[in-house]
Amino acid sequence: MTTPAPFLTGPFTPVPDEITATHLRVRGTLPAELHGQLVRNGHNPMPGVMSIHWFKGSGMLHGIRLHEGRAESYRNRWVRTPALQGAPYMTEHGPDYTAHSAGTHAISHAGRILALNEAGLPFQVTPELDTVGVFDFAGRLTTPMTAHPKSDPRTGELHFFGYGPFPPYLTYYVASPQGDIIRAEVVPGAGPSLMHDFAITRRHIVWFDMPVVFDMNDTSGMPYAWNDDYPARIGIMSRESGTVRWFEVDPLYVLHVTNAYDDAEGRVVLDAPAFDRAGWVRSTAWWAGRADRGPSLLSGASHRRWILDPQKGVIGSRTVDDLIVEFPTVSPAVVGQPFRYGYALALPDGERGPWALAKHDLTTGTRQLRSFGPGQLPSEGVFVPAAGATSEDAGYILTVVSNADQSPAELLVLDATHIADEPVAVVELPRHVPGGVHGSWIPAEA
Repeated sequence: MTTPAPFLTGPFTPVPDEITATHLRVRGTLPAELHGQLVRNGHNPMPGVMSIHWFKGSGMLHGIRLHEGRAESYRNRWVRTPALQGAPYMTEHGPDYTAHSAGTHAISHAGRILALNEAGLPFQVTPELDTVGVFDFAGRLTTPMTAHPKSDPRTGELHFFGYGPFPPYLTYYVASPQGDIIRAEVVPGAGPSLMHDFAITRRHIVWFDMPVVFDMNDTSGMPYAWNDDYPARIGIMSRESGTVRWFEVDPLYVLHVTNAYDDAEGRVVLDAPAFDRAGWVRSTAWWAGRADRGPSLLSGASHRRWILDPQKGVIGSRTVDDLIVEFPTVSPAVVGQPFRYGYALALPDGERGPWALAKHDLTTGTRQLRSFGPGQLPSEGVFVPAAGATSEDAGYILTVVSNADQSPAELLVLDATHIADEPVAVVELPRHVPGGVHGSWIPAEA
C-alpha cells in the first residue's frame, strides 16, 4: 500500500467538498473594527486526484467574514480554472497560462479579488469566492503573474512581475490604484532562476536571481533545482529610470521577503528568510513527497538582513536570528518603508516541531514566540492594523490553526503587540481547514 504524500495527510488532508456556514461561535470578543473577510488560499486536490507535488494541488479559497463583533460566515470554494477539470498546462502551442492551480495567494486590488499562482494569469473571484474568470488587465498582462505582488501604501499602486525559464526571463509591471497596467518592461540582466518573490522600497525594486534554476531533468513536479555553478545575485532597480545593478551575494535562496526600505544614506536594507543549499534540498524533498524528505515542510531557513548600496554593492549581510522561520509578514502600512516588526511561522525546537508564530523586534533584536501544541499547524500570520493605530504593531494577527486529526479548525485573533498573550478572540470554524499557503485580510470597503 502506497503511503500518502505528507502534503495530503495530517493537517494538510484535503477536504472533499465546498460548504457555507453562518453564525459561527466566537470565544472572547471580536474587535468591531474587524469588518471584512480573511481569504486564504491553498492546495486541495479534488476527491480521487493524487497530486504529485504540494504546489500542484487545485487551488481552494477559504473565506471567514467578520462584521461588527460577529463571525458571520465561513465558506470554501475551489478556484475553477481549466486545470481543475484536467486541462494540461503544456500544450502543442506552448504553456496555457489559464490552466494552473491558482492556489498560492489571494489579494484585493481596485475592487477585485484575485487568486494567484506564479505559473499563470490571475483568476478573479467574487466576495463569495465564486470564480468569475481569468483577469489579464484588459490584455496588458502577457506573462504569468507572481503570487506576491506588492501594494505601495504611499501611492496605492500594485507592483508585480512575471518570470519564466526562457527569455525574456523577467517582466516588471505596475498597476494604478484603479487597476490599469501603467508600466510594463523587461528587466535587464535577469536569468532563468526561480523568482518567487521580490521587494519594493520608496526608490527601488529588489530582484533575486539565485541558484535555484530551471532544470528540464528535474522530475519532482517543480522543474527547478539548486545549481552550485549559478551565482546568487540581488538586483537593485531604480523605480525612476528602470536601470538595474546586480550584486553577487552568498549562495543562499530567498523564497519569501519580509520587507525592504531605503535608509537615510540611500542604501537598501533588506530582510528575508534565506535557505542554504542543504535546507533548500531538504524542504523541497518534503514538498515533492520524496522518500529522502525531512519531517517538516520547512528546513534550514533563517532570518537574514542585507544592506546594499545601489552604487557600491553589498555593504553587509548577517543572520538576524538562527531560528527556523518562513512565511514572513509585516503591517501593510510599512511595505517598502522603514519598519521595526516582522512576523513569521517558526520551528523553535527544530524540524520536528511543534510550530510557533514569531515576532521579531528588529530595533532591539528581541523576539516573542507563540507556541502551538503537537499536531497543530498555524497559517501565515496576516496583520490587520487597528483603527486609529499610532504605532506600527498596533493591530491584530489573524491565523487559522489546522489540526493533524482533521478536527475543526479555529481562527485566532491575536494582539499583534503581544502575540503570546491569550487570543483576543477565537472563531470556531465548522470544519477541518487544510494547511494552506498565503492569504489576505480584505476590508469590506475594498
